[in-house]
Amino acid sequence: MKIIQHKKIVLKALITIMIFVCNASFSQGKNFIVTLDAGHGDHDFGAVYNGHIEKNINLAIALKVGKILERNSSIDVIYTRKTDVFIDLIERANIANRADANIFVSIHCNANKNTVADGTETYVMGMSKNASNLEAAKRENSVISLEKDYKQKYQGFDPNKPETMLGMTIMQEEFIENSIMLAGKIQDRFVQDLGKKSRGGGVKQAPYMVLHKAYMPRVLIETGFISNTIEGERLDSEEGQQDIADAIAKAIISYKKEFFDGDEVEQSAEKPSQRVEEKPIKQTVQPSKVDSVAKKFEIKEVPKPAANGIIYKIQISASSTNLELIPSNFNGLKNITSSHATIYKYMYGETSNYDQAKQLLQEAKSKGYDSAFIIAFKDGKSIDIKDVIK
Repeated sequence: MKIIQHKKIVLKALITIMIFVCNASFSQGKNFIVTLDAGHGDHDFGAVYNGHIEKNINLAIALKVGKILERNSSIDVIYTRKTDVFIDLIERANIANRADANIFVSIHCNANKNTVADGTETYVMGMSKNASNLEAAKRENSVISLEKDYKQKYQGFDPNKPETMLGMTIMQEEFIENSIMLAGKIQDRFVQDLGKKSRGGGVKQAPYMVLHKAYMPRVLIETGFISNTIEGERLDSEEGQQDIADAIAKAIISYKKEFFDGDEVEQSAEKPSQRVEEKPIKQTVQPSKVDSVAKKFEIKEVPKPAANGIIYKIQISASSTNLELIPSNFNGLKNITSSHATIYKYMYGETSNYDQAKQLLQEAKSKGYDSAFIIAFKDGKSIDIKDVIK
């Protein structure tokens, strides 16, 4: 009897070990999943100028990006569409959610009545008071009016009133840092590899419905203006599309290496839904002269940590480029510091008072940093701002 019981115990132990090994192998072998979304489709043409049709260009670029990524055996590519079909905005996000994708990349072309307008824009999810950002979001969100029962499906969301996008802030905060890093890498590749103009000087923020419902780091790319004669021809050419696809794919692979593989950073590096531990650099001494706007929010002396040891800063941008910490590089903002773990993060101001941090945030946004947000440190280490507020 004891022998039988002993055999059962051994058998259970072996089964447990096998399950553990299988799970560990699965975990280690999990591929990086990218969802590529080609904007518009079928009866939704998107922008149309000079014979250039946005839906076709978006699809061609998305397929080219996917083809490059699929050469990497550790990357799985999911497409919201691979043909000329119409997909609801909410379904595009759901495709990424069901696949448990690591990132979501929505590809579009821009257009403007001003046919001289050119350059690229990369957006992350969030509310913006910038008029041009809101107009871009309204244009893309208007697609939902082509969907059946869209008022019920989107719970009364009005594409002409972005503020009706309920519950947006929570999801925006959860993935904002990684979304900005991915968007920054894409913009860097466009500028450095293709010599494209980066409109607005960096990553932008706007309330796009297709991004709102995707629960992962996500970006929307405006690859250029088809309304511009020269840029439109380039976007509608095989060579131009391939160049853009190469740049996007390079950025995605770089992001994967840093935040999924950990190849280029220490093992403690941030994964897609985690935060990077910041190491604040000593504040750079700036000239004492400040403009009239800055004086309103000026901190006259370096603050001491509050009783709880918490210091607040405003993260205004993230980039792979190491910028000199001078006002001319940051739209006139002074008191800029930076940190560099996996990417250069640029921060404005420093205070131990949360209300004063909110004032600094408003000033940063008034200088054009619509995607800026408050970050917090305790004992020199980055902490979740939501925990501080609680």
